[in-house]
Amino acid sequence: MRTVAAIVAFGLFIAATISEFAIDGWTGVVWVPAVLVIAYIVLYLPMRRYATRGYSLAEERLRVVRGVLFHSDTVVPFGRVQHIDVDQGPLERGFGLATLTVHTAGSHNASVSLPGLAHEDALAMREDIRAAIRRDTQ
Repeated sequence: MRTVAAIVAFGLFIAATISEFAIDGWTGVVWVPAVLVIAYIVLYLPMRRYATRGYSLAEERLRVVRGVLFHSDTVVPFGRVQHIDVDQGPLERGFGLATLTVHTAGSHNASVSLPGLAHEDALAMREDIRAAIRRDTQ
C-alpha cells in the first residue's frame, strides 16, 4: 500500500514543484501543504487502511471487513461461490503478495477481494474454499 501511495505522492510532488516555480515570490506556499498531504498519504493512510481490513474463513463462509471512512462487512457463504481467482500484479509479485477474489452468484457485491495476502496463503485459502464447495456438492 505504501509503494502505491508513494507512486501517487511522486506525481503530486511533481505537480507541486511545477506550481511552486510558477508562483514568483511565494516560496513554500505550494510545497509545504503538498509535503503535508504526501506525508499523510504515504505514512498514515496505508497504516489506517491496513488496520481496518480483516477477514475470517470459518463455518463454510468468508467474512471480509474493510473501510476507513465507509465501513463494509461482507459475508460470502461458500454455497454462493462461482469461482475463485488468485491474482498478482507486478508490485505484488515483487513482494510475494497476491489478491484472492471470490466471485459469487448475484449482482450486488458479486466479487469480494482480499488484497495483500501472502501468495502461499492466498493459494491455500483458494484450496480450502474449493474443498468446502466440493463437500457441499457431494
